Amino acid sequence: MSTGKQAPEREAAAPMAAGARLEAMRRRVRLSRLAVWTVIAAGPIALAVAITSTPTTVEAATPSKPTAVRTTAVAADPAGYAQLFVHAWLRSSTDDASSAQARLAQSMAPDVELPDPATDAQLTPQSVTAVRSAQRTDGAWSVTVAAQYSDGAVRYYAVPVAADRAGASFIVTGAPGVVAGPVRAEVPKSSYGVSVPEGDLSAAVGEFLAAYLTGAGEVDRYLAPGVSLSPVSLAPYTAVTVQQVSAVEEAAAAEQVPADGTKVRVLAQVEARDPGGRWPLGYELALTARSGRWEVSALESGTALDGGAR
Repeated sequence: MSTGKQAPEREAAAPMAAGARLEAMRRRVRLSRLAVWTVIAAGPIALAVAITSTPTTVEAATPSKPTAVRTTAVAADPAGYAQLFVHAWLRSSTDDASSAQARLAQSMAPDVELPDPATDAQLTPQSVTAVRSAQRTDGAWSVTVAAQYSDGAVRYYAVPVAADRAGASFIVTGAPGVVAGPVRAEVPKSSYGVSVPEGDLSAAVGEFLAAYLTGAGEVDRYLAPGVSLSPVSLAPYTAVTVQQVSAVEEAAAAEQVPADGTKVRVLAQVEARDPGGRWPLGYELALTARSGRWEVSALESGTALDGGAR
């Protein structure tokens, strides 16, 4: 081909090549825009997938952290420990430090000396009882222990005791000291101020307590519906006599049984007899009126004072 013909062909091919390059650039721009919109669209989709994912998947990806559990230490009362120590200490002697009681006292109080009673002394108590304990500071206690002797005398000892934070171990930290006994408290005014005369209510109380304490008759027949109460086993007494009945509510003094549902609380003083003698006892009862009779709805172990509220 001649040089003259090749020149026009090159001139014609130049615009075509330029057009092809321009078209390729446009395709790259369109693809770039499509990629950008794809990424933008993928954001909300990914967010929706994360929100709708199950909690199990999220929890599996999150490392679990151990939960700290705090427990509050409860201060253990060392009254029993002090009582045991005084019991062993009063039965010990420096003349026989190898006895069982002496070894026990020394193990509970390593720094406390043993007593040195006279040969003819009768100082062994009949009973030893912890009557009061007070926490002085964290872990430090003072326990008052009463020792009763055969002649009726009572001697009180204050025992210093230390306890660990968990209340699992104790130690007597010093020699016991003889102290005055607790002062007698004033008796609170009883809430049972209504005197109950002989009649349906006092009779119901007497019959119930006779069945409860002697086994004479069924206890259930004196109970209100839904109340369950077992008699004393084995029946300790042969006879029970009501001495006095007092009540909180005025309705208990009525001559006739009041309307159904009327509730009263009473304190019954009774005399119980057995082959060994007679015994004065007291019982607090709650009774409910139903169908013209009184039925026991509760038996309390103690006496309610200051209003007798339940």
